[in-house]
Amino acid sequence: MTNTFENLNLHLNITTGLAKQNITVPTEIQSLTIPAMLDGQDIIAESHTGSGKTLAFLTPLFQRINPSKKEMQAIILAPTHELVMQISSQITLLAKNADIQVTSAVIMGEVNIERQIKKLKEKPHIIVGTPGRILDLIKKKKITHQTIQTVIIDEADHLLERNESATIKAILHSAPAKKQVCIFSATINKKTSDIIAPFMKEPVILKTAPKTSLNPNIEHMYMVVDKRDKFETLKKLLFAVNPERALIFINQNNEVQMVTDKLIFHKFAAAGISGTTSKEDRKTALTNFRSGKIKYLVSSDLSARGLDIPEITHIFHLDFPNSANDYLHRAGRTARGNFSGTSIGIITQNELAAIRIYEREFGIKIEPKKLFKGKLESL
Repeated sequence: MTNTFENLNLHLNITTGLAKQNITVPTEIQSLTIPAMLDGQDIIAESHTGSGKTLAFLTPLFQRINPSKKEMQAIILAPTHELVMQISSQITLLAKNADIQVTSAVIMGEVNIERQIKKLKEKPHIIVGTPGRILDLIKKKKITHQTIQTVIIDEADHLLERNESATIKAILHSAPAKKQVCIFSATINKKTSDIIAPFMKEPVILKTAPKTSLNPNIEHMYMVVDKRDKFETLKKLLFAVNPERALIFINQNNEVQMVTDKLIFHKFAAAGISGTTSKEDRKTALTNFRSGKIKYLVSSDLSARGLDIPEITHIFHLDFPNSANDYLHRAGRTARGNFSGTSIGIITQNELAAIRIYEREFGIKIEPKKLFKGKLESL
């Protein structure tokens, strides 16, 4: 039987709405998740970056929501402003294309709280936001948590394993006992599962691979250089491969602007974002990057989670990430959907050990390369 959204028991208006986005065949994680969510099951879903997890939870959520009831029915939690806005945009687009009167509100910090409270008075069906501000408004009794039927946690490992776990637990405690809880990420380990376990009822575990995996459509490579030569090597690489759109990752927030300024000085259309960049500047940079006004986005790991821009063809690591999971999420910003992409590490001898770890962890080969006469070649 052909794999279609109709076979997954999605309503015709939702499948029609997806078709308007040229989405007609479900990905593997969507095929696994949609029936389970429609059935009301709690879900732990792990699938590689770019595999379509957002629509895996939004499409069944749209079907479970009752648009005729003017009440808050679902909360979606995400770790960054950028991911919140991305999910919100998809909600708006799906509601329009499917002609379903599902409403939503964005709730996150660093945004005028009075405007958010005003929006909540309209009783949106879906609240999508960051945990801290959502909990704040639950405590202020501005979010009617008693009517919440579904809580979705995107990038769950990031939220539950770091400083947000207490906030997430408080949000889950506030919602009715009889609720659906679904968590999604490219990397879900035992620690994440153990934290969320008390809030789930016999969750179904859905994985598209036996172990955490990287998108197979990504080509991985690295170059070894002296630390002082990293920027010059990056500059030569950009000339050599001429990416359609590229993300350049740096570990330290305070170095993002310096590298961005250097790229601009050398006539590269670039912008930078990090944890210290203002929300408005981050929004402007991402808008310009999405539209193609700039080709290069220099970023801390702020952009390693959830950023979905299909035109990103290359990932450059000016610093290698601190962990295998971080590498997975960074590299996963390319090869979205059915596209392919390239991840290139510009590393020092001291960072070589990480190559072996990542190869072993994900079952991949990271090829050594060199620049010769302006071209990238194998060693």
